[in-house]
Amino acid sequence: MSKPSLCFSGVAYAYDEGDRKLMILKNADLSVSAGELVALVAPSGAGKSTLLHLGGLLERPQAGEISICGQATSTLSDRARTMLRRTSVGFVYQFHHLLPEFSAVENVAVPQMIAGVDKTSAEARALVLLRSLGVYERASHKPSELSGGEQQRVAIARAAANAPKVILADEPTGNLDPETSGLVFEALVALIREHNSSAVIATHDHALAKRADRVVTLKEGRVVPIKL
Repeated sequence: MSKPSLCFSGVAYAYDEGDRKLMILKNADLSVSAGELVALVAPSGAGKSTLLHLGGLLERPQAGEISICGQATSTLSDRARTMLRRTSVGFVYQFHHLLPEFSAVENVAVPQMIAGVDKTSAEARALVLLRSLGVYERASHKPSELSGGEQQRVAIARAAANAPKVILADEPTGNLDPETSGLVFEALVALIREHNSSAVIATHDHALAKRADRVVTLKEGRVVPIKL
């Protein structure tokens, strides 16, 4: 088994709810190896999005440690966390969040340019990714000119633009019809395998979850394995 690119160790997180705390994660452990796809299946409100936000360094745990590519993050400065997230983590959301004024190829080039890649190289890689996802012919189109499935494929290409070692997806096919969901999921899995990324995909779709390497859920604040 290859080394984990994403590791939660004893992670705790709670929200303040009036005069009490609502515990979301409690002593949660999760280790995802390079090239491994883990499906996270749990009811709404169980903490799926919280876990993904913590794993993507968008939030800090209140206890425990989260490591990205072997780098412990609990004591990193906000700037260091931002830099690590920029270079090592890719996000795919239920809604594509593409920049409406930019074309598909520009949307995929932008995160690379932010990371310091020149425009020509960034757009060249963007076109390679769009071709691999079957939307090369739509590269010059803006999001409003794309179908829902095409928009989400562009969003996946954007998430993979900097070849992240960790990919986190929050209901990435939640707004799509079943046939399109399957195609988009296959495209996402192909990129995960290609880049040997550690991936966690939160989904309500059990048919898609079964295609992951393993399935976990959240129970009493902990990450536990399940069979579907």
